Amino acid sequence: MKLYFSPGACSLSPHIVLREAGLEFDIEQVHLGTKKTKSGADFTQINPKGYVPALEIEDGEVLTEGPAIVQYIADQKPESGLAPPAGTLGRYRLQEWLNFISTELHKQFSPLFKPKTPEEQKSAAREYVGRRFDHVASRLEGAPYLMGEQFTVADAYLFTVLTWTKFAGIDLGPWPALAQYKERVGARPAVQAALAAEQGK
Repeated sequence: MKLYFSPGACSLSPHIVLREAGLEFDIEQVHLGTKKTKSGADFTQINPKGYVPALEIEDGEVLTEGPAIVQYIADQKPESGLAPPAGTLGRYRLQEWLNFISTELHKQFSPLFKPKTPEEQKSAAREYVGRRFDHVASRLEGAPYLMGEQFTVADAYLFTVLTWTKFAGIDLGPWPALAQYKERVGARPAVQAALAAEQGK
């Protein structure tokens, strides 16, 4: 398998999951501005959508969209506990979290990263994210991870989004449960390894 990533982007989520699963894989950096990979390939030939993550799997297929990729990875190593078995209520709860993070958190950060976004729109986006953080924090006040005691692919995704708060001007102070969660997940060896690899260390 080969994961196409860009440092700091949402591709960090499947990168963490690959390491948590203990699978063998390669990574290749993508410059999102030029749409070129580090080896000089045209990334739009790999993923016509032009954004990361993209996971090239053994049969030459390329899987895109983070929530789909992380579930695929988890299913390659079911004993890892990274995703409940397909068809169970637990799996649908996991998908519930992945959809929530994708639509209600991830996408709401987009205007906060664009220099030309009016400040009024940025303030509205931060307020919206804050209301969603209220919901997540209430869940994490009684459990170490989103699904309870077990770290899952949803935690890799949520952690990735939480790493953007500093750059987006969002202080996690009002949500101590989220701040503690970010620190707890960030201390996991697989997370540390993924962050180091993306920084070229």
